[in-house]
Amino acid sequence: MLENLSISNLAIIDKLEIDFSSGMTVLTGETGAGKSIIIDAVGLLAGNRGSQKFIRNGSNKLLIQGLFVFPQDGLTYKILDDLGIDHSDGSVILQREIYRNGKNICRVNGILVNTTTLKRIGSTVVDIQGQNDSQDLMQPDKHVKLLDEFGSDELQPLLKEYNHYYEKYNRLSKLIEEKRNNEKEWSQRLDMLQFQENEIGNANLENGEEERLSKERDHLQNYQKIVDSLNLSFSAINGDDAISPLDMIGQAMNAMQSIEDVDSKFGEISDNIKDAFYLLQDASDNISDQVDLQEFDDNRLEEIEERLNIIYELKRKYGDSIEQILQHYDNVKNELSSMQSDKETGEDLTEQYKHTYDELETVAQKISSFRHKVSVGLENAIHQQLSDLYMSKTEFKVVFNKLPNKSFNQFGNEHVEFYMRTNPGESLLPLSKIASGGEISRILLALKTVFASSQGITSIVFDEVDTGVSGRVAQAIADKISSISRQSQVLCITHLPQVAAMADHHYFIKKEVSNDRTNTNLVKLGSNARVEELARMLSGSTVTKLTMEHANELLNLADDEKK
Repeated sequence: MLENLSISNLAIIDKLEIDFSSGMTVLTGETGAGKSIIIDAVGLLAGNRGSQKFIRNGSNKLLIQGLFVFPQDGLTYKILDDLGIDHSDGSVILQREIYRNGKNICRVNGILVNTTTLKRIGSTVVDIQGQNDSQDLMQPDKHVKLLDEFGSDELQPLLKEYNHYYEKYNRLSKLIEEKRNNEKEWSQRLDMLQFQENEIGNANLENGEEERLSKERDHLQNYQKIVDSLNLSFSAINGDDAISPLDMIGQAMNAMQSIEDVDSKFGEISDNIKDAFYLLQDASDNISDQVDLQEFDDNRLEEIEERLNIIYELKRKYGDSIEQILQHYDNVKNELSSMQSDKETGEDLTEQYKHTYDELETVAQKISSFRHKVSVGLENAIHQQLSDLYMSKTEFKVVFNKLPNKSFNQFGNEHVEFYMRTNPGESLLPLSKIASGGEISRILLALKTVFASSQGITSIVFDEVDTGVSGRVAQAIADKISSISRQSQVLCITHLPQVAAMADHHYFIKKEVSNDRTNTNLVKLGSNARVEELARMLSGSTVTKLTMEHANELLNLADDEKK
């Protein structure tokens, strides 16, 4: 439910902070005082369209913030979990800022979100109903969901099974249609992928192979140069039988060793010659070993050239490196697997389609049978609510029509729509075609009373849904709104004293002018102030002793009714 609402610079509201409680809260006041602006603020938090026109004159931006708490198993927290938004403290803060330059900033528990995400969360947070908003419940495409929510516990496993087959049915239908319309292209694509798979697969490429082969090829191609250089280096170091440069350096080393103790400078020279002698001696040994190891295999060079040519050709077609070629190979195999999977199951696509269609039809029929059974309970429940609202002659009917050509949609194999007959002898018609303004209010409340708990929305806002009614009907509407508030928090803007009297909490909204600026303020009414406000609502401008007594009576009757 909504626990706290903070508003800054919204229309004629400068700054306003309201604490709300569970149960039924009414907002009353003179026309134009700003009651609907507060509802607009809640709507903006729920993701409704915002614009610069909401910003108070002279301000750069508006800011709205709402603190909500929900049951831990509620849909809101599940959505936050999906989005990775923390709610460990058990509350949710929705915040929205709208700037004059058009910037729109939305946050959920301090995390920036876009308006689409805010609206997704908001749809589970609050349900705003007014004379125009009530039409939402009368949209035919929403009726099947409402029916399913009414019988959700038993129906959910069937819907889950149906969704499984419906997704498979759509996938197979798409594959068959694609193959039918693009058989040639599909076959060509399949042949090309099979060729690529064979070409790359037969090459048996290995990561790092190209670098290793290139190095070996360079070695073989430079064989003679390598051998010549090694032999020349060995000769230069060791000389011939008559003169050996290495031996001469050895003689120099021995000579310097004999005087290295005489002077430290001689010792340094001796150490340098000694290092040079041993380094050259090691180099000579290494050169000798390398000379012995050198081999030339003309066939091996040819094999390497052929292998590198294969790699170069594959690089030209499929990537700049073996790694990229192998990645392309994986992509080809995955696409082939997708294209061939239906055939590899041993069944033709048509056979699979027929089997899936039969399974889908079976589950759809089970869902249909269950919905027909649930619809009877829904019809009885709504008829009872309508009777309480003095519409006992009104007939509510859930109408089922099979989809044409034995087809399916995401809900099943039939269309579900709510119909009504408001007067005996008239035809059953869709809700939107039969309801007058006053009837819409009562039908809305009947539906809301039945669906309040199953929809799981913890806050419901009624924005003057009692317009156009009076007398005993007004009292019946008041009773129904109060009844709904036992399931969900209710915020209600009303001009009817009967409705205001049923509230658990009553706020009076007034418009004040200070320093040539208009501002809306909110006052929570105590017992005496409530009596005065109800008297004003009963009599208009002049409050008499009789209207005060009538207001007191309304409150006493409301208390008795709630008990």
